[in-house]
Amino acid sequence: MDIKEIALHCKTAGIFMSALSSDIKNAALRNIIRALEDNMDRIIEANKKDLAKAQKDNLEAPLMKRLKFDQAKLIEACDGLSSLITLQDPVGMALSATELDKGLNLYKVSRPIGVIGVIFESRPDALVQIAALCLKSGNSVLLKGGKEAFATNQILAAIILMAGVEAGLPEGWLGLLESRSDVDLMLKLDKSIDLIIPRGSNEFVRYIMDNTVIPVLGHADGICHLYIDRFADLKMAIDLSLDSKCQYVAVCNAIETILVHESMARDILPSLKAELEDRGVKILGCEKTRAIIDVECASKEAWKTEYLDLIVSIKIVPSLDQALTHINKYGSGHTDVIVTKDNKRAVYFMDHADTADAFVNCSSRFADGFRFGLGAEVGISTNKIHARGPVGLEGLMIYQWRLIGDGHMVKDYTGIKAKQFIHKPLKKNQLEINHAKTTID
Repeated sequence: MDIKEIALHCKTAGIFMSALSSDIKNAALRNIIRALEDNMDRIIEANKKDLAKAQKDNLEAPLMKRLKFDQAKLIEACDGLSSLITLQDPVGMALSATELDKGLNLYKVSRPIGVIGVIFESRPDALVQIAALCLKSGNSVLLKGGKEAFATNQILAAIILMAGVEAGLPEGWLGLLESRSDVDLMLKLDKSIDLIIPRGSNEFVRYIMDNTVIPVLGHADGICHLYIDRFADLKMAIDLSLDSKCQYVAVCNAIETILVHESMARDILPSLKAELEDRGVKILGCEKTRAIIDVECASKEAWKTEYLDLIVSIKIVPSLDQALTHINKYGSGHTDVIVTKDNKRAVYFMDHADTADAFVNCSSRFADGFRFGLGAEVGISTNKIHARGPVGLEGLMIYQWRLIGDGHMVKDYTGIKAKQFIHKPLKKNQLEINHAKTTID
């Protein structure tokens, strides 16, 4: 099938996906876990082929790390699927309920978006997470992975698609696009695709946004900051800096800049430098930083660079407000952290940081759907409309207005003797929409 046919199949399947029972969706997730575990050797072998080709093609080190999909990552992916099973079905929840008049009730009900098109690079585990989240949220999904993960994505998609269908999902609920030209074609399918989520470089995401009329949800850069406040605990500040930068550098929630209040600089920078360099981190610093520790000069570009590597920029600031000014100017709205013992300053930071995730006294690496208890994530959104931060099940939902009456007519509510609306809030009970059948006679 060509891309238009694949997308049309996804669109048709999406109608039935939206009405599946929780039991069927959870059974499909369990079947997918079994299938992935049973085919572990085949998946790892396919990934080894991708890694070998990527190494031959001199793929950048951060992308190589993301590409690797070994036994540990497969087990972690299956754990994410297991956690999704335990989560409440997000479909069919009454978000609000209002009695307009006696016997005329209005419900705002959560519904799947429809067809989610996801374009991602390097990370095969993203394919597993995305497919599972779309499944649980009642969406069908059209996937386009990077060419560097071609073999791994092919086998993962085939296994997940078949395991889902065997458990009762409609044919075509998952589609995989494979050629580079498919991306441009995909961006034109606004009649079939309801939302596109791009995961990749800033340049890549900007290209997607500039070349489609389909709504786009995602983030361009992961320029995250950690600010060491004048009331920070020194040991905590160092520990969190190390975890936020070094725990896993090739991800969007690793920090790229450390901001230090000037009153703390001489006390903390020598120890921080030693700890970072022990872990192989290259440090760039502003002039004030370089007056205290011997590091390379940070250029203007350093403050707006996502390294995804063992490199960090350090800047000394005179105040909390100046730290926030820097974050709001150079940050990407992803995740920003303050380390402080002063609760009022922590709240002030969160209120004034223009960011999707504002953290106090914890690592930026917690900005993750699985760690948030969302089961997994389809990506991180820095958008301000619809969904923000790690996008889990809730971020893949929209809503539908449902009005249930008993012969009510608008003409009775107009004119001199018009009836009056009550507009009385009702208890928000979940509406039963769990349909096991795909057709009704």
